[in-house]
Amino acid sequence: MFNTTTKRHLALATSLAFGLQGLFGGAQAGVWVNEFHYDNTGGDQGEFIEVAGVAGTDLTNWSILLYNGSSSQRNVYQTLNLSGVLGDDDNGFGFASVNAPGMQNGSPDGFALVDNMGTVVEFLSYEGSFTAASGAAAGMTSTDIGVSEPSSTPLGFSLQRTGTGSQASDFTWAAAGANTRGATNTGQSFGMAPPPPPPPPPPPPAQNVAIYDIQGAGHTSAFDGQDVVTTGIVTGLKSNGFYVQDAMGDGDVATSDGMFIFTGGAPSISVGDEVTIEGTVSEFLQSGNTDRLTVTQIANPSVITVESSGNALPDALVIGSGGRTPPTEAIDSDGLSTFNPAVDGIDFYESLEGMLVTLPDAQAVSTANRFGEIYAVGNRGANATGMNDFGGITIGEGDMNPERIQIQNNGDFEVASTDVGDKIGDVTGHVDYSFADYEIVLQQSVAVTEAAGNMPEVSRLMGDTTTMTVATYNVLQLNAGATDQIAALAQQIVSNLNSPDVIGLQELQTAFAQGGAQELIQAIVDAGGPQYQLAFVDGSATPFNTANIQPAFLYSDRVTLDGVELMANGIPTSNSEPFDGGQRIPLVGTFTFNGETFTIVNNHFDSRIGSQPAWGANQPPFIGGEADRLAQAQLVNDFVDGFLAQNPEGNVLVLGDFNGFGFEEAFRTILQGLDGVLTNLDFLAEAADRFTFNFEGNSQALDHIFANLNVLEQFGLSLDFVHLNSLFGDAEASDHDPILLAIQTATQPIPVPAAFWAMLFGAGVLIRRRRAS
Repeated sequence: MFNTTTKRHLALATSLAFGLQGLFGGAQAGVWVNEFHYDNTGGDQGEFIEVAGVAGTDLTNWSILLYNGSSSQRNVYQTLNLSGVLGDDDNGFGFASVNAPGMQNGSPDGFALVDNMGTVVEFLSYEGSFTAASGAAAGMTSTDIGVSEPSSTPLGFSLQRTGTGSQASDFTWAAAGANTRGATNTGQSFGMAPPPPPPPPPPPPAQNVAIYDIQGAGHTSAFDGQDVVTTGIVTGLKSNGFYVQDAMGDGDVATSDGMFIFTGGAPSISVGDEVTIEGTVSEFLQSGNTDRLTVTQIANPSVITVESSGNALPDALVIGSGGRTPPTEAIDSDGLSTFNPAVDGIDFYESLEGMLVTLPDAQAVSTANRFGEIYAVGNRGANATGMNDFGGITIGEGDMNPERIQIQNNGDFEVASTDVGDKIGDVTGHVDYSFADYEIVLQQSVAVTEAAGNMPEVSRLMGDTTTMTVATYNVLQLNAGATDQIAALAQQIVSNLNSPDVIGLQELQTAFAQGGAQELIQAIVDAGGPQYQLAFVDGSATPFNTANIQPAFLYSDRVTLDGVELMANGIPTSNSEPFDGGQRIPLVGTFTFNGETFTIVNNHFDSRIGSQPAWGANQPPFIGGEADRLAQAQLVNDFVDGFLAQNPEGNVLVLGDFNGFGFEEAFRTILQGLDGVLTNLDFLAEAADRFTFNFEGNSQALDHIFANLNVLEQFGLSLDFVHLNSLFGDAEASDHDPILLAIQTATQPIPVPAAFWAMLFGAGVLIRRRRAS
């Protein structure tokens, strides 16, 4: 059975139920895609997909998943639900079809036919093949049908299977012809349908099983699909079921003593009731999304008997000091091959699934998202690694902070909106899993008991006659008329960033960069800042680039702009290159200050949209946009290498929103280069302070500033992650924090530790460092 939900993320979840398998069951059901239409002359009309199969097959809970096959997506963009029973339309075979409005036009795209048990029956594509990144076909490579519908296809045509037979492999795909929707295709005939299989044996009688045995030591139950009778104390209610827990437990930390009972509506029982439940164990997969883990439950139990009422609840298990402390580094370390709650966070929370728990002296490590949920750690972070000075928790290489957990509203029980670092006292509820995240579903409301007291930082860095300051700042799709956002940004630039000499901006709406930037420039003047000028080249006007967000520079009269241009080797010449389509071509500006010239490359790399969930079924998860970021990093590295080949004494800064972490290959290896031509200046800040963004409670650095060796060798450098937005729920300016770099042009360079140079070049390499006079 599928559970129901009222939560979030992209669309309302759908309540479904596993029906009986079709007449022949699952992938052996003798059902296939028989005909479809996706493109025609003029605007696309009448898109549809037809399946054919053995008469009498029940298509309840079958579906067709439409996939976008582009390299940056490969995800499901629409689900078409099938229903009904196939009739006998031709020699024991029948047809069913669904409309598919908006079906995409290839190069490539495709679809997966999925049966009522979530098994992919066929994964087909047109105009090429691809490997799916999500959904039921995740990891599968599509079969290109070999024919397509060009844009000149007449209206009313379709692609059809032809030949003689009784299964998909007997037929071949033919070029587009007049559609035969709901009937036998032209050039198609059916052989005799196979005989039905014998009826299945009757199910075994229900057996008495303790809750902890149903849960077992793993992510799925050994009793999945079996009828059981179990007993426990009702510890909490939801609108669609209740939590039940064994009164004593088995003392095994690997097996949960609790579970959720799905009733489909408000249960007519009370907390403290001892109940006996008879029903079928099921592994609930929310929305059929195979990227997610399942939840062990009994769905729609046939019998619920209240044995007694008013019983004391089992003690809530403490997640933290005095109870069980979660792992602090790995979400998963072994591809889910070994169930080890002491090491892997994903196993730790699975071992508590359905149990009543308390997160003591909890501290928020995120602001509230648009669904009112926050993330928190227990004991004010005393048992956590990566805690920063603001009360948040920062990721690091090999440390993705599994100790944080989401706090989920539950009916009348809500969690207050928080800033990062706010204290919220003891949090009591049930461990559950929803929308690819472990969570504590509240059994009490949660308020802020002690505010963190964080204030937007004022950077210690500022320019003077010999010090140039450079900032990078993603300004969250800034557009004309965004009065509050523009005012907030202007105030930050003047009061918190001390009016940097050059600001590399990312995510300006194209229209704003083309003409609306004067609003921001004037707002900065009104806030007491300098009269900036804008340096911008419209990348959206280049071939194969349709980006609506652009990089640009603001610069004051303390510097001289020597030139600005798009990075030439980043301008795409086809629609399959790293900066094509929705990507943003890097902007190269050359500025002179105090007799020194700096070439600055302003970047906005591909986003991480399309990533599989960190707490999902695929470990390690696929990371969206990673291939593009690797290629983009290589192009920037190539540009810098080429520039320095012609200007060996040149000073280069590479900055921006890279949508990636400094320890990832794209930045540690490719962008910096094996020769260490670029260095990530993150090392100038304390590790826990290196963050510009907060995602699901993780403080993380997506923005960076890199410098070449000439800059490191010649100048004194200071770097400041200026935390203005990511800590605060009411931030208006952006969801990113800026980074500010000070370059002292008249003093000795920063004393870089010898170990750092050894790391870049090997301990045996002599580095000849030239110092400025």
